[in-house]
Amino acid sequence: MAMQTQSNDDGEMSEINVTPLVDVMLVLLVVFMVTAPLLTQVVHVKLPKTEQTEPAPDQHLTVLSVTNTGQALLDERPVPIENLETELKALQAKDPDISLQLQADRAAVFESVAKVLACAQRSGIGKLSFVTVQE
Repeated sequence: MAMQTQSNDDGEMSEINVTPLVDVMLVLLVVFMVTAPLLTQVVHVKLPKTEQTEPAPDQHLTVLSVTNTGQALLDERPVPIENLETELKALQAKDPDISLQLQADRAAVFESVAKVLACAQRSGIGKLSFVTVQE
């Protein structure tokens, strides 16, 4: 860092002080070097594997399926999603200990599955299991 002594020459300084510019650039370089690897990193999620389980023999199972077109099937009978909640409430009234198995097609849109799950929740069914394919 150059120091200038006071002199009688009060002329303007014709040099540019680049020290603050270099400091800012080095700080920006460090920030970009730290954040760049974080932006390109992908989150790896290990999904759980399923095992074959058998339901309890005394439970009444109702199968609720969602096809790849988004159609809801209740025990292989097509039910419009608008009427699904009332159908499930009627089943809940017949058997309060009902167990619902949800099967969703691999190509089903998540929105359809979410609507079916919401209907099952609003109907008051407490036992819900997901059916998957064993790998």
